[in-house]
Amino acid sequence: MRSIDQALQFYRDQLGLTVSLRETVAVEKVHAAMLPVGESRIELLEATGPDSVIAKFIDKRGEGLHHVALTVPDLSAAVERLKSAGARLLNEPRAGAGGHLYVFIHPASTGGVLLELIQA
Repeated sequence: MRSIDQALQFYRDQLGLTVSLRETVAVEKVHAAMLPVGESRIELLEATGPDSVIAKFIDKRGEGLHHVALTVPDLSAAVERLKSAGARLLNEPRAGAGGHLYVFIHPASTGGVLLELIQA
């Protein structure tokens, strides 16, 4: 998103979703807003600077879906399975929005979708 506040006009004001968390993740250079939807959530991201991965993504592909995130019960075990199978990981597990541990899997390993695994 170029602007979380602008996106919230749709998700919060028109769809009636509630923002459960808003924070800046300095290491990722993003502002994040979490909107629960049942047992899932929508995460809106806004770059904090032109060198953010999100800013680069938007410049290249435009606004829209960036990635899909899945919760796993044991992130360390999932990472080891993926590495053993030759999957291309984009980072080692680290803390992100909401303090959750996460890792990204490159789209080349997932059939074209940037996938994020989050520790349950």
